[in-house]
Amino acid sequence: MLLLGIVGMPGAGKTSVAEYLKSKRFPGVRLGSIVTNEVLRRGLPLTPENERAIREEFRAQHGMDVMAQKSLSEIRLLTDRSLVVVIDGLYSFAEYKLFNKQFGDSLVLIAIVASRSVRYRRLESRSDRPLSVPQAIERDFKEIEILEKGGPIAIADYTLINDGTAAELQAKVDELLRKLGIAEEVDLCKKRQ
Repeated sequence: MLLLGIVGMPGAGKTSVAEYLKSKRFPGVRLGSIVTNEVLRRGLPLTPENERAIREEFRAQHGMDVMAQKSLSEIRLLTDRSLVVVIDGLYSFAEYKLFNKQFGDSLVLIAIVASRSVRYRRLESRSDRPLSVPQAIERDFKEIEILEKGGPIAIADYTLINDGTAAELQAKVDELLRKLGIAEEVDLCKKRQ
């Protein structure tokens, strides 16, 4: 069993990697969906400000590893059905520590890294929840200082640089999958016998 934890700063390409892995039929959980689902449940507009407020509220009430805690049962269900599971958007070092304690060597952290200028350009131009450059800078600082996001990126098992095209990033992901021994021709995502 392998858990592929995707880490990185906003705009680095975490979601692109997670979606590419999903297209290869690797199931996964998106930790950020816990927050977005709560924003919508409360009837609030889905904005970066509302997401941040909910994220900070959850962490203040339940600890820095709250997203990992809330996703453990779903991850365990997926590992019962698949040999490879993707964890999209692991943020805090506390989340990493919880997953590492629960899954040990089965957890493989993959940092997706891009230069600030590339990330900010992507964040400004994305159709879903765009951020201006000042908003992106503010979010970077908060994620590093408050959410401990630098720890999981620094301790990642593998780092993929994503300053190029989507096709170049996908080729890097394919190369990493081969390195991890995940052969594309073998259906690792089928239910265990």
